[in-house]
Amino acid sequence: MSKTIIATPNAPAAIGTYSQAVKAGDTVYMSGQIGLDPASMQMVEGFEAQTVRVFENLKAVAEAAGGSLGDAVKLNIYLTDLANFAKVNEVMARYFAEPFPARAAVGVKELPRGALVEADAILVLG
Repeated sequence: MSKTIIATPNAPAAIGTYSQAVKAGDTVYMSGQIGLDPASMQMVEGFEAQTVRVFENLKAVAEAAGGSLGDAVKLNIYLTDLANFAKVNEVMARYFAEPFPARAAVGVKELPRGALVEADAILVLG
């Protein structure tokens, strides 16, 4: 099975040795996104704004892969403060409809660039 690298200028460029996403067959493995604005490569301010930016970035990569967030089957969310869990649910509801993807939410000590939230996803297209 071949793999295809997915890249879009509508999401932040990789800040390390990784691709925005890799497509293998009908499955798209999306790298973690933090609240970086893709135009300025600067972190947006505040937890809710970062969470929105995370989902906008994931949405852009999903679209570049030929899909949408509706194709997500698994989502991982990393939070530096689990007290923000309810806000993540609120923002996530703007981007996903039932049936929701499987999900894990994990509390972590810190994230790249001082981010407050990060998320990655797996999509199945078709």
